[in-house]
Amino acid sequence: MGREKRLELSLLLLRLGVFIVMFFWTLNKFVAPDHASRVFEHFYHLEGLGAGALAAIGAIQLVVVLGFVAGLFRTWTYGLVLAMHAISTFSSWPQYLAAFDNLLFFAAWPMLAACVALFLLRESDNMLSLDALRLRS
Repeated sequence: MGREKRLELSLLLLRLGVFIVMFFWTLNKFVAPDHASRVFEHFYHLEGLGAGALAAIGAIQLVVVLGFVAGLFRTWTYGLVLAMHAISTFSSWPQYLAAFDNLLFFAAWPMLAACVALFLLRESDNMLSLDALRLRS
């Protein structure tokens, strides 16, 4: 396998890995709105979000995440996924101060690095990408 194909496969695997996390993060707003509401209160200081507001946020997020995994409108979808994950990572800063009580929060950092890499290399992320197909036509 040539260098370009190895790069494309690596980027596809990063995209799929980030998608899995973001997809379930999105589904949580529909499946467990009470939990999602507590997360918004605790980490983002947004109180009183009801199931309707969470469903609306989740619907927008779902469109972005599905566009992301499809490799569609890469500048926008990859950028929005990067922004969403960066906000989530940085809003958790108190958890990092008690590192050994919150080790799982540190998994956000390699995922953030993957989001940055995908955004910076988005034009090379062509394997199973609708943008690559669309731009070739």
